[in-house]
Amino acid sequence: MKKFSIIIPVYNVEKYIKKCLDSIFNQTFTDFEVIVVDDGCTDKSIEIVNNYNVKIIHSKHIEVSEARNIGVKEATGEYIIFIDSDDYWDKDLLKEINKSTKNNPDLVRFQARTVTDDGIINNYEEEPFEGLNGNDAFNRILNYHYVDSVVFYAIKRKYFLKEKFQFNKNTIHEDFGLTPLIIIKASKVNSITYIGYNYYRRQGSIMTKNDYEWTKRKSHDMMIHYNFLIKESDKIKGEKKYFRSFVANNMLLKITELNKKDYKQYLKELKKQGIYNNLLDDNLKRKIKKTMLKISPKFYYKMKGNK
Repeated sequence: MKKFSIIIPVYNVEKYIKKCLDSIFNQTFTDFEVIVVDDGCTDKSIEIVNNYNVKIIHSKHIEVSEARNIGVKEATGEYIIFIDSDDYWDKDLLKEINKSTKNNPDLVRFQARTVTDDGIINNYEEEPFEGLNGNDAFNRILNYHYVDSVVFYAIKRKYFLKEKFQFNKNTIHEDFGLTPLIIIKASKVNSITYIGYNYYRRQGSIMTKNDYEWTKRKSHDMMIHYNFLIKESDKIKGEKKYFRSFVANNMLLKITELNKKDYKQYLKELKKQGIYNNLLDDNLKRKIKKTMLKISPKFYYKMKGNK
């Protein structure tokens, strides 16, 4: 059995996939398999992929959430790692992750930097930890960037399958709909300081589309994930207030992207569901934030510069 199964959904990324694959096959730790899920490519992406020692699963265009699910079914490694096909790794990433698996964690978190078309690079550094339970790990990770981006975690495959985790197909923001559960349900979580994932924020990617129909879909799908996570949190033993507050805050932030009419409609529904009951108010700062969010999420996030 290989140590790592690396899963890459690929859809029309002929300009980027070679750099992604080169960064994987240039790793200093080489005990891995690569599974490429061809998400119905219509360009030369798969022609490029054919030059590498990878397993290719062909599919019609099903979007990244279901492509990841297919990749998991084909994986045989001890740990699963997802990478987006336009991103790339530093050469020692797998070596550093492997070092952190000695205590047999369900989850290893590693660090990232963002890279843009304009050459802007931002490193995100965190304090490491080892052997925390899922709830304590979640509360630590909340203080940092990219809490719910699944590409910044190595996940034990047996744990993933045991919990019957699946990305919600036919949705975007699928990381938000699953990664928080993967973290909080884990028995043992490690986080390392190594910054080895290069998160490429390219214009025209799925997360940078700029049309209103896409904006509406993002809020629609976030609502699906929000309702699922709140429902699932009722089944989790132990303290869940930070988890529920995280998903509530992210839901409120997302609807601020909508126009006035749609924003009011979503906010009305969220109020009806009692979203404000999920927000923390256990200190003065949080009480002020909760009060302001009750008055107007749009005003609060505009004031905070998060929009």
